[in-house]
Amino acid sequence: MRQGAQGSAETGTPWAAAGAAAPGGPATSGGPGGPVGSAEQARMPRQAGTVRGEHTHSEPPAPVAPRVRPVVQRASVRGQILDALRAALVAGDLRPGEVYSAPVLGERFGVSATPVREAMQQLALEGAVEVVPNRGFRVVERGVRELAELAEVRALIEVPVMLRLARTVPAERWAELRPLADATVRAASSGCRATYAESDRGFHRAVLSLSGNVQLVQIAEDLHRRAQWPLVGGGRVPRGRAELLADAHEHTALLDALVARDLDVVRALVGEHFAGAAAAG
Repeated sequence: MRQGAQGSAETGTPWAAAGAAAPGGPATSGGPGGPVGSAEQARMPRQAGTVRGEHTHSEPPAPVAPRVRPVVQRASVRGQILDALRAALVAGDLRPGEVYSAPVLGERFGVSATPVREAMQQLALEGAVEVVPNRGFRVVERGVRELAELAEVRALIEVPVMLRLARTVPAERWAELRPLADATVRAASSGCRATYAESDRGFHRAVLSLSGNVQLVQIAEDLHRRAQWPLVGGGRVPRGRAELLADAHEHTALLDALVARDLDVVRALVGEHFAGAAAAG
């Protein structure tokens, strides 16, 4: 409450509004409006409650509107920077082995170093970069063997799940994923590796989400994202438009096999899909 501080500054007697006795003086003989026990108190200004915007204990305080906070929070900026850095990794704009400082990247994105540093720390947890004390963050160098290992783990997780879903999910549910499969083809047509990577993950995430296992979806997507980072030291050059289109059309063929519940084709297509991902850097 502001009554005590404002009463002291404006009336010089913060106790008057409450009907209390001044130190060393007589008390009033009643509530507000009662007879006053001294000439000094009779000459006091009106109670603070009669001043516009103030209140007394006998009058409920006026409601105070909450302060409106800005809609854009730092976390949203950090999230946007994280997405941009992930896209830069996939596109090869952040090169393996190179060290990047948060202030320099902040200038590039038009933000302060803080959200960049926080986003880079998240990428460090994901294994994309490593912290270099007093310098910044180094993009991790990966070889063909690591990519092959990621493809093997993804196959161990996703193939059994897709075969189970092929037996249980009705055709109309698979039909709902057709727009996502078509989107991967359009993304591949653009020739942009980062655009295709995001669309590719979206399709696989939608398929695995039909399992109802949130943990499985999160683990599979983390592996998928790591498999999309560029290689160094003997890895192939980034895939071009033709290879991206071939990969995207496998999504359409897989969806057709899932609708038809053709388990042999599903198994073969998923295996080829991961084998192709392992061979391409």
